[in-house]
Amino acid sequence: MVIMAHATLREVSDDFEIIVCNDGSSDYTPQVLDALLERYPELRVIHHPQNQGYGCALRSDFAQATKEFIFFTDGDAQYDVRELKLLVEAMAPGVDVVNGYKISRNDPVHRLVIGWLYHYLMKLLFGYRIRDVDCDFRLIRRRCFEAIYLESSDGTLPLEMVKKFHDAGFVFAEVPVHHYHRVYGRSQFFNWRRLIRAVHHIIRLWVKLVWRKEHIKARESGEAPAKHGGGGKVSDVSRSSRDFSGDG
Repeated sequence: MVIMAHATLREVSDDFEIIVCNDGSSDYTPQVLDALLERYPELRVIHHPQNQGYGCALRSDFAQATKEFIFFTDGDAQYDVRELKLLVEAMAPGVDVVNGYKISRNDPVHRLVIGWLYHYLMKLLFGYRIRDVDCDFRLIRRRCFEAIYLESSDGTLPLEMVKKFHDAGFVFAEVPVHHYHRVYGRSQFFNWRRLIRAVHHIIRLWVKLVWRKEHIKARESGEAPAKHGGGGKVSDVSRSSRDFSGDG
């Protein structure tokens, strides 16, 4: 992922950074990343001794990104980072967020069913308009993050992020991207304990964002968004030209 991200970023910008967050990996990930640091000066690595969760991973990555555009994706290679170029092409002057959506999801049947139910239920409950809130392959202008405050520490953070971007009036564009079978490892999300916990977090998000509209009231009252902090688990690629950069 790091090597392909680096090669892709060189095609679209002469000023970029790559941020990888190792969220408490128990294998040889830290050693591999530290070795890559010696070869790629644009690479920065965040190490967390203990796993802090997917949402904390993203928040940590976003807090470290320094460029004008932020692209992010998961580190398990189920997306082809080279398709970042498709998102760059779709980032027109009037667009704030380019959101990928899966052409076809390559997962086991139970994940396909759960993913389908999650997608349509979340769209109904939270009222956003994009096709695929679960596709973590996004290119975002920095000003979007400066206008909101992210709180989730788990896999519901993309849902929170999309909802808050939507309610803040940011403009979305959508691009179809490929989704591939996971070659190594397995998802930590799809087990009953985590699913039950996710349902609890989704309910809490719905109360805060849809029923109470806390983020909208805070914006109307003039409260400044807090700086994002957190832990990590995702690889982030941040890059820029004079007016462009990204995380992934």
